Amino acid sequence: MLAAGLGTRLRPLTNDRPKALMEVAGRTLLEITLTRLKSFGVEDVIVNTHHFAEMMESYLAAHGDFGMQIAISREDVLLDTGGGLKKAAWFLGKTGEPFFLHNVDVLSGIDLAAMARFHAKQGALATLAVQERETSRPLLFDEQGELCGRMLKDGVQEMARSAEQAESLAFAGIHVISPWIFDLLTEDGVFSIIPAYLRMAAADEKIAAYRADGAYWRDMGKPESIAAAEQDVAAGLI
Repeated sequence: MLAAGLGTRLRPLTNDRPKALMEVAGRTLLEITLTRLKSFGVEDVIVNTHHFAEMMESYLAAHGDFGMQIAISREDVLLDTGGGLKKAAWFLGKTGEPFFLHNVDVLSGIDLAAMARFHAKQGALATLAVQERETSRPLLFDEQGELCGRMLKDGVQEMARSAEQAESLAFAGIHVISPWIFDLLTEDGVFSIIPAYLRMAAADEKIAAYRADGAYWRDMGKPESIAAAEQDVAAGLI
């Protein structure tokens, strides 16, 4: 689970706590994400920490790791999504089975079991949950639903592979990844996973889109998102 970020967009709420311990309707984002993963049969989790790392670890210990087996990957320097994933390779690659990579600051109703089945059927290196909605950082997928590029902030397409018709979709911050990705991650140190995916897609590795258009999803990156999510809870949307 990716939970190490500084939560800069959530300030001042994250001045005295990590974003993972922000609460929605009396439950922390960390609890919500962990218990959701547990409901889909996930028992072993590694959580990366950095900002208020001790507070995160104390919180998990105080709650008995929510009945799960939880390891900590503490980052002295923030490694970004790709670097954080690679640092946890010792844990994530040990079973030889695909695993979820889940941002702690997204709430969703995406069917993770169906997503895992889709990933297995596709035989993909990685499967990304995506939706057709507005986003500032869309990814591009070809006619076969495979990653082929992304849109940059200036509206320019960065293509990893050619596509007759590229569809622009919003990434939901949830991945299913095959463990052999660690044999292909040549990047080191601090790096984002998306450029690494694009590099691997250019080398004909399959990065598949799992369409979750009808599922509930909310990014919890801004203070106003907390109030909006609590309204969603009250309305029974979560």
